[in-house]
Amino acid sequence: MARDTTRNENSLYETVKTIVVALLLAGVFRTLFFQPFWIPSGSMKQTLLIGDFIFVNKMAYGYSYASCPSIPFTSITPDRLCGFIKGNNTRIFGGAPKRGDVVVFRHPVTGADYIKRLVGVPGDKLQMKNGHLILNGVRLETKDDGVFSEKMEPQGSLRRRPRCSNGAVGNGGICEKERSIETLPSGDSYATLNIIEGTRGDNTSIFSVPIGHYFFVGDNRDNSTDSRFPQVFDRSRQTGVGFVKYENIVGRADRIMFSSAGRSMFYFWTWRSDRFFKAV
Repeated sequence: MARDTTRNENSLYETVKTIVVALLLAGVFRTLFFQPFWIPSGSMKQTLLIGDFIFVNKMAYGYSYASCPSIPFTSITPDRLCGFIKGNNTRIFGGAPKRGDVVVFRHPVTGADYIKRLVGVPGDKLQMKNGHLILNGVRLETKDDGVFSEKMEPQGSLRRRPRCSNGAVGNGGICEKERSIETLPSGDSYATLNIIEGTRGDNTSIFSVPIGHYFFVGDNRDNSTDSRFPQVFDRSRQTGVGFVKYENIVGRADRIMFSSAGRSMFYFWTWRSDRFFKAV
C-alpha cells in the first residue's frame, strides 16, 4: 500500500511539473517571439476582419517595454511589469518598421493594444485631402476596385454592426463599402475602404512625423481612430492615436492563424476556413 501511495505522489508531481514547465515555455514564447492578438473591431477591413486571430512577430523590430505581456486574470500590465525600461524611446535589438507594415502598438494614453497600417516614418509629411493620402507632397496612387460586401449582422464578441456606404441596410442585407487599391512609393499595395465622403478624417492639416515616432491609419478609413486624430490625455474620453513612439510598438502582424465570424471561436459553423494561416 505504501508503495502505491509513493507511486501516486510521484505521478502527481510529474504531472504538476509538466504543466508548470509548459506554462513557463508558453510564457517565454509569448514574451520573446510571438504574441496572439484577436481582432475586435473593423478598422482594418478588408485586410483584417473582426474575429481574425493573428500572431504578432515581436522579433521584427526588437524589444521595448511594450513587448512585455499582460498577465491574464491579473492587474499586471506591461507598464507594471516592464515600466522600468519605459521612457527612453529605444529598443533592444531594434529594427526599423517600414511603410506598409501592419503593426500592433500600445496606445500611449489608455495602454490598449491597437493595430493599424504604418504609412509615415520619421521625417515624413502626411495629409489626407478629399479622402486621399498625400505623402511628402505626392498623392499616393489609388485605383478603384469595386466594392467590399458583407452581411449586415452583429459581428464578433462585441456584436458590432458594420457601417455601409449603400445606405440603411436591414438585418441580413448586404452592406457595401467602396474599395480602392492604394500603392506606396515602395510598390506595396493594399485595399482601403470608404464609407462616407467628407468625414473629419478625409481632410486634415499636414502632419510632420517627429524623429522617433510613426504615423498609422486604418485601412477602413472612415471607421478608424488613428494618427489622424490627436491624443486626449483623459481616460474618460475617447482619444485619438496621434504620433506613436518607437518604444510603444509591440510588433508586426504577420499571419492570420484562425478566423471566426461568430460570437465565440467555439461556434465552428462560423469559422472562415479560407483565412486560416493567411499572410497579412
